[in-house]
Amino acid sequence: MAKRYLSGIQPSGLLHLGNYFGAIRKHVQNQDDAFYFIANYHALTTVQDRDQLRRNTFDVAATYLACGLDPHRAVLYRQSDVPEVCELMWLLMTVTGAGLLEKGVSFKDKKARGIQASAGLLTYPVLQAADILAVDAQVVPVGSDQVQHIEFARDMAQSFNHLYGEVFVLPGFELGTPQPVPGIDGQKMSKSYGNHIPIFLHGKALKKRVMAIVTDSKGVEDSKDPTTCTVFQLYSLLASEAERQEMAERYRAGGYGYGHAKLALLEKIDAFFGPMRERREEYDRHPDLVEDVLADGAKRAREVARATTDRARAACGLA
Repeated sequence: MAKRYLSGIQPSGLLHLGNYFGAIRKHVQNQDDAFYFIANYHALTTVQDRDQLRRNTFDVAATYLACGLDPHRAVLYRQSDVPEVCELMWLLMTVTGAGLLEKGVSFKDKKARGIQASAGLLTYPVLQAADILAVDAQVVPVGSDQVQHIEFARDMAQSFNHLYGEVFVLPGFELGTPQPVPGIDGQKMSKSYGNHIPIFLHGKALKKRVMAIVTDSKGVEDSKDPTTCTVFQLYSLLASEAERQEMAERYRAGGYGYGHAKLALLEKIDAFFGPMRERREEYDRHPDLVEDVLADGAKRAREVARATTDRARAACGLA
């Protein structure tokens, strides 16, 4: 029997190639008994423009559907449509030490960078734990920098279970892409760094972005090292093994410039994401289709979350 997957996606901006190859592709491959939610409660710690939040939430949902998520197999929903997670968050808060939350990597990182630390930022891991525990998730796919959040969720669940009995399923994690997808500057692709390539960018805007990828100063005739080149790394995500080997040989042989490689990458991006882009445009024309999926997903998610909340309420005397 397949283990239940859960993952949350923050609607903090347009999704990009890093999101696709780091998470979305994996999510589409793991759809049976999987719960994927748009973390709009979490996003309130950074996005406090209501219109932007609504647009971003729609974008995440439409992108996932366009990229192949089947709502008949997986459950796709807005976090805010499942209010049980907020009730579970409070129940977990009562068994969670403040010192544990102060050890949170995200909290410490933002505080060290001088970002105002709100109570929402401090208690972010508790809401994340509630998201996971609400639907009895067994596996949460994460990057290496997110493992601590799963450990926190397990700690909170164990504390609650120790006091009140076996209420919560203890989640595990599965590491995602070992190497981050590079942005156009060679650093990890991120909206906040401004170095990203949006999934559905096309035409002149896409070409401009690809041609702006930073490379070294070697000329066309020089031999080049494909393993250190951002263009080649991005091309490798989209190409077959034979195509990767062919480009690597051209790099090393010389007579092949970075401009040639960028045009090859541009062609690959267009070919790979073109059909998905067409589906996305259909959702833009018919947003009610997306809303129907989210409403149905919320109904299915709430059925599970309500049962979990009822168990928790009864265990601690709130029934």
